[in-house]
Amino acid sequence: MLAMARALMGKPEILMIDEISLGLMPKLVDTVFEIVARLHKSGITILLSEQNAHKAAEIADRIYILELGSVVKESTPQGLLEDDEIKKAYLGR
Repeated sequence: MLAMARALMGKPEILMIDEISLGLMPKLVDTVFEIVARLHKSGITILLSEQNAHKAAEIADRIYILELGSVVKESTPQGLLEDDEIKKAYLGR
């Protein structure tokens, strides 16, 4: 949270965030994602690297699946969550 606050002090046009939910209790994860969504709505472009695909899909415009450093799938959040191949390989369903 402190790193994000420091980054925002410079009034960035783009904010790159890596694994924002890592190690947080579930209540804080919801709060952090709400903040990221508000930042995006305020006009800041967000590049988010996140393993919690369901939370990321709630706020994303586009989702890219990376495997060994290469993009293996690109989609809208809804399209990605409905893709049976992606569900099986990455979402545990």
